[in-house]
Order: sequence, then structure tokens, then C-alpha cells
Amino acid sequence: MSLISEHVAELNLVDHHCHGLVMEDLPRGEFELLATESDWPAPPPTTWFDSPLGTFIRAECAPVLDLPRHCSPEDYLQRRAHLGVAEVTGRLLRDSGIGEFVVDTGFHGDRVSSPRQLAEVSGLPAHQVTRLETLAQTVAPGASAEGFVRDVHDAIQAAALTSVGFKSIIAYRFGLDFDPTPPGPAEVLRAASEWLSACETAGSWRLDHPVLLRHLLWEAVPLQRPIQFHVGYGDSDITLHRCDPSQMTGFLRATVGSGTDITLLHCYPFIREAGILAQVFPHVYLDTGLAVTHAGASAGTLVRESLEVAPFGKVLFASDAYGLPELYLAGSLLWRRAVGELLDEWVASDAMGRDDALRYASWMAGDNARRVYGLEEAT
Repeated sequence: MSLISEHVAELNLVDHHCHGLVMEDLPRGEFELLATESDWPAPPPTTWFDSPLGTFIRAECAPVLDLPRHCSPEDYLQRRAHLGVAEVTGRLLRDSGIGEFVVDTGFHGDRVSSPRQLAEVSGLPAHQVTRLETLAQTVAPGASAEGFVRDVHDAIQAAALTSVGFKSIIAYRFGLDFDPTPPGPAEVLRAASEWLSACETAGSWRLDHPVLLRHLLWEAVPLQRPIQFHVGYGDSDITLHRCDPSQMTGFLRATVGSGTDITLLHCYPFIREAGILAQVFPHVYLDTGLAVTHAGASAGTLVRESLEVAPFGKVLFASDAYGLPELYLAGSLLWRRAVGELLDEWVASDAMGRDDALRYASWMAGDNARRVYGLEEAT
């Protein structure tokens, strides 16, 4: 292993976007659904182990559990059950080399560990990111339009005191081709009345009104906490072509001087678009999180695209792990290998100096995230 790859392999990573763990034994069907972005089982006779991530788990996670590389899914799951979730989690998290977690608590937070619980399990710092849509949904039931608007404002203000950032899933609920301007007070009240009435009728509280989604963003922007945006690849709830980050260019222009950084998550297949935005706008950052994890052996292609034009001070590491500790290890190991191999190539061809390569690797692994989220002050 070269000096550069060795350096990258030993860096403590800041996972700037992840979720909690399921701390209970899982039947095979539930394990497999946590290892895919699909909402459905794989069509017979295949399984979700017959995927880039599935083969990675059997190749790289298996030895951590004292199994041979490329073991069968049955052997892997049997060994996992024998060791127990606590032992499996401990081993995989230690081997991931992640040293700090920034945790989105807004997706099925009642099913997975909280940041505090993740910190206890790992023995490492874990910080909270508040998902705006989930926060608004919690204050909606029983509220009047005026009360909802007031309570949303108060809740976002309070969250800014306990969270290192916010998260928006407007890409899921509408698309990134949203109107970039702040909605006016009367427009917000009308939208709240419409949405609350519809929710009462339907008996569910899914925030998908485009005016309210914009309102949440503009409530968060003045608080100068980073706002994470889901971009591109995700589950079947998205309409992929509307998740291209170039479609939110108007919002990025409007927030340049706000003091609020924007972090673009995952980005596949729009990695190049995200890289351009990160170069052009001083407050825009990107990662390849979820996509690298699920790309398996092809992860290097995605990481290479993220470093084509984006400044090295604008690239972050994320696993987007949810539920399974295997996903933390997959995200970490695949990203480390890809970055190490690419920087090795550039140094070997004299396209980059060795000291620069070491410095940029440290930036991307954690220093950039510490700066964006103010983690040195938060720990």
C-alpha cells in the first residue's frame, strides 16, 4: 500500500450524513430490505445479496465476522445471528474507522438508535441533524393554520439550539425544481389551511405542499445552520429527473450571502452537476454517500466524478447508513479505497504533489465537515 492510500485508510472519518442502527436481530427479509433502496423483495430466484452491495457484504464484512470471503448469504446471516447484534455492530463500526457521526433523525427515528444511543454503542461523538418536514409534521395534528405556522417557527428555532444542521427532503416531496423565492405570510397561511384540511380528511400527515416546503427552507436559512438536501438516487418515492441539483440553482443564488451552507447528499447520477455547483457557489458542498455504498466495486467511478471539478475543500464523506452496521463499513471502505487509489494515481503521474494529496485527503475525510458543521465547537 502506498503512503497516500495508507494515510487515507487510517484517517478518522466524519460521517456527515447517516442514520441510526436497528439494535435487534433481523429476519432475512428485513435485513435484505435494509440493504437496498427498493421497497420490495428481489424477484425470485435472486436476492438482494445478488447486488453490488450484497457481494461487498459477503466479501468484506464476512471476514470481520470470522467468515471466509465470498461466503453464502445463508452462512453470513447464520454467523450474524450467532454473534448477536451488539457484537456484530461493535466489530463493523470499529473496522469502519468512522470517528464522528452527524445523524439525521427524521426517517423512522423510532425504529433506529438516536444520536445519543449511537454514541453509546460506538463510544464516539454523534450529533443531530433535524429533518424539516418531519419536524413540521409533528406539530401539525390538531393545529389551526395560524397555530401551525407559529409552532413551526418556534420548533425550527428550538431545533437550531440542539442540532448542528437541518435536512430537507423537498426532492422527495416535490422536486428540486421549486420556486426559489420565499413565500409571503398570506400565501403560507392559505397553504397551511389547505394542507391541514387535506390531512384531516386523509388521516395522515405527509408534508408535500410546495408552498410549505419552501416556507420551511426559508425559516431555516436565517439560522445559519447547514442545510442538507437529498439529491438524486433514493427509494421509489422519488421522481429521479426532478432530483437534479442544477434545478435548484435559483435557490443557491438566493442564499449565497445568507451565511448558511448547503450540502448536497448522494448526488448520483448528478454527481458532475453537483460538482459544478460546489465550484461555482461558495456555500455549496457535496458527497457521494448512499451511491458509493450501493455501487460496491464500481464506487471508484463515482468518487472520481465527484473530484473532477469540485474544489477539494468542498467534498465531504458520508455513508448514509441506515439500520445495518454493514452500511457504515461499506461506505467507509469503498470511499477510502477510491480516494486513495485516485490520489495515488495523480501523485504517481506528478499531477499532484504528495503533501497536497495528504492534505486534501484529510480535508475530505473530516476537516471539511468539522468546519461546515462547527463540530470542533460542538464536541
